[in-house]
Amino acid sequence: MNTVTQKSEKLQKVLARSGLGSRREMETLIESGVVTVNGETATLGDRITLDDRVTVKGKAVRLKSELDMPRRVIMYNKPEGELVTRRDPEGRRTVFDNLPRLKGERWIAIGRLDINTSGLLLFTNDGELANRLMHPSHQVEREYAVRIMGQVDDDMLARMRDGIMLEDGLARFSDIQSVGGEGINTWFHVVIMEGRNREVRRLWESQGVTVSRLKRVRYGNIFLDKRVKAGEWVELTQAEVDDLSGLAGLQSKSVNFGPNDQVPSGRKQRGRRPVHAIRRRR
Repeated sequence: MNTVTQKSEKLQKVLARSGLGSRREMETLIESGVVTVNGETATLGDRITLDDRVTVKGKAVRLKSELDMPRRVIMYNKPEGELVTRRDPEGRRTVFDNLPRLKGERWIAIGRLDINTSGLLLFTNDGELANRLMHPSHQVEREYAVRIMGQVDDDMLARMRDGIMLEDGLARFSDIQSVGGEGINTWFHVVIMEGRNREVRRLWESQGVTVSRLKRVRYGNIFLDKRVKAGEWVELTQAEVDDLSGLAGLQSKSVNFGPNDQVPSGRKQRGRRPVHAIRRRR
């Protein structure tokens, strides 16, 4: 391919698209000085074409164009007790232990859940998609089911809708709905537009009540499939991947199920499921 006709792109964007991690992870990698472009140490802001020679920690990287890389997304039902990290120094279980293997790529988590939170986690092989769905500028909704211990009144709910000043800035729920129960088994569904650390728990705790269970049930327009049990995953349909891509402002791309993408031993992939309608609570 002639470099004259190629469009240059930011280095971290190309590395993310090539399956090395999220764009933010690639920026950190570049800043650490382990990435080279044509034999020179790379810096943030560098732009490259697919004809450039790139290495990471001394290993050559196969750069991929958008057409080379089918966009894939899987839904994982995270159980409590698992960490959203690739490796844990203490040897604790991680969400990546249960995911299907990819050849020449790796799964990138779209957002995080803390160790005591369960439910919907999305993973993709497309770093640009992950970056856009996580970035606050795209205002992607995250919906959680929350079990509360303590007395909840209308004034408390109004304060959390209007906004509470936490240690890292103003936080609010864009929607709160009571879904039943009483006493120590009172449940609510809440919606937030960003993914700050423990934000849902901290908002409730600022009102003097305790979150005894927390489960994510929706990310953007994707709802947790009730057929997917804790610790299992399912690949999204092409229509669902297209919906997510549109939400992130990206064009659709075909899904290609490779022969080397194997389900880990002891796990089974559920059948591909129909697209869920987007529900909106008022």
